[in-house]
Amino acid sequence: MSKSIAILQSNYIPWKGYFDMIAAVDEFILYDDMQYTRRDWRNRNQIKTPQGVQWLTVPVLVRGKYHQTIRDTEIDGTDWATVHWRTLEANYRRAPFFEDVSAWLQPLYTQQVHSNLSLMNRCFIEAVCRYLGITTRIRNSWDYTLCEGKSERLADLCAQAGGQRYISGPAAKSYIDEHVFTERNIEVAWFDYEGYTEYPQLWGAFTHYVSILDVLFNCGPKASNFMRHVHP
Repeated sequence: MSKSIAILQSNYIPWKGYFDMIAAVDEFILYDDMQYTRRDWRNRNQIKTPQGVQWLTVPVLVRGKYHQTIRDTEIDGTDWATVHWRTLEANYRRAPFFEDVSAWLQPLYTQQVHSNLSLMNRCFIEAVCRYLGITTRIRNSWDYTLCEGKSERLADLCAQAGGQRYISGPAAKSYIDEHVFTERNIEVAWFDYEGYTEYPQLWGAFTHYVSILDVLFNCGPKASNFMRHVHP
């Protein structure tokens, strides 16, 4: 069987589609050698509240116009963690599986000190994967040698990881040169985020586009029923 690879930048408590992609591949590479971008998913995500969706943002240190990678981005202070946990508790304590999830999630906020954004994101991502039973191997891009060129680097990472199939999000269709992959005998497949089933959700009109924590608090171990590649 061919080995499938996905390569994505790390996100803070990402949405369920991110974890569905992790579950769909054999190896998932966190591509945090890329430039850190402001007002992006690297250090923030959304949750549901009675007033609508709300951003949870991890404060980071940004050095002006200096080329700053995600892996080099440091977190600014520690107070944010307590604020985020209290916000999650205030808005999800009525959810059916709040106690179940908080047993492993709360210590990540209240008992650990996070100073590096990339390492913190990976910590949360791996904790969610353990809860969902996702066993995909997760590695960092700096575990490999990085070459030049946008498509060339991705294809070379895939080849170094022993991949014959590269799974990409649909947004990358605008810049990925598939020919670069076919030259290395690597198939490119586009991940489909459409068609997710709605689940019981607190606070008003349903939305899919919130942190994975929303479906975990509301559905617990049954969260996999509302994802396509995660199996109980």
